[in-house]
Amino acid sequence: MAWPTRESLWGSHFGNAKEDYAAVARAVAAFEPVTMVCVPGSAAAVRDLCGAGVEPLELPIDDSWMRDNGPIFVTNARGEVAMVHFRFNSWGEKYLPYDKDARLPELLAEELGVRRYQAPLVLEGGSFFVDGEGTLLSTETCLLNPNRNPELTREQIEEGLRTYLGVETIVWLPTGMSEDRDTDGHIDGVLQFVRPGTVMLLHPKDPEDPDTPLGDANAERLLAARDARGRSFEVIDIPVTASAEVEGYGPVAIPYLNSYLVNGGVIVPTGGVPQDEEALGLIRASFPDREVVPVPGAILSFGGGGPHCITQQIPDGASVA
Repeated sequence: MAWPTRESLWGSHFGNAKEDYAAVARAVAAFEPVTMVCVPGSAAAVRDLCGAGVEPLELPIDDSWMRDNGPIFVTNARGEVAMVHFRFNSWGEKYLPYDKDARLPELLAEELGVRRYQAPLVLEGGSFFVDGEGTLLSTETCLLNPNRNPELTREQIEEGLRTYLGVETIVWLPTGMSEDRDTDGHIDGVLQFVRPGTVMLLHPKDPEDPDTPLGDANAERLLAARDARGRSFEVIDIPVTASAEVEGYGPVAIPYLNSYLVNGGVIVPTGGVPQDEEALGLIRASFPDREVVPVPGAILSFGGGGPHCITQQIPDGASVA
């Protein structure tokens, strides 16, 4: 994870953002260890708010969305761990500066003693999901957006994904959430893998909901696709949408599927609204063997994401130096 840094993004909610990042960190730390990257001089504040199980690591950063600018970890057949350093351009040059964030995987490789592969491709971690069996899911609105890799064709982008992530089959969904002002439609706002071959998909039924036609289009694409093992996708519809009020700003969407799968659990954003229980119930039914842990989600959504956006998992295994 990375500690909130860009005060201009959070405004008067900068303190609230730190409290809610800490809440997510504590929830994750109940299942697996957490390293919190933070700007030099802020380690004591991280320890105070996050408590035991969260280890601060002081490095220069611009922002706090580790899923997107952080490294993507990969493993080989022997279970050894390395990282891929994709290029980062702040979601199509939206927030400046971002040079420290773009360099962060290099610094983390040195700190962790992990081999780093540099990929000549702009890619954020929230723009794709993999099933661990050769399948990658992404959205056309984001990864094919000309503000990411304008010099590359779809086929060249697919080849880069296959080369650096080891995937075989790429399935393109049309779009992400309607309320996505920053990422051009990251897939982690509308979908979550339950297991290989099975996904939860944001798919409202209310004709007045702007996410309904988007969910229809995504469901149609998924149901027509096959994964790398030749399976049809089992699609679990998540029809619940909700919004919560953020003081001084207004309503923000609660992206229930922007959840982080920890070892043995699911960290789920909530808004303190009646729809939370329905959403949590559907997620519990999809993950009967995992503990579902709700965390505050309104301020994270105001900032632009959810628990999945602010975390990045490291596979267990020996590092490849």
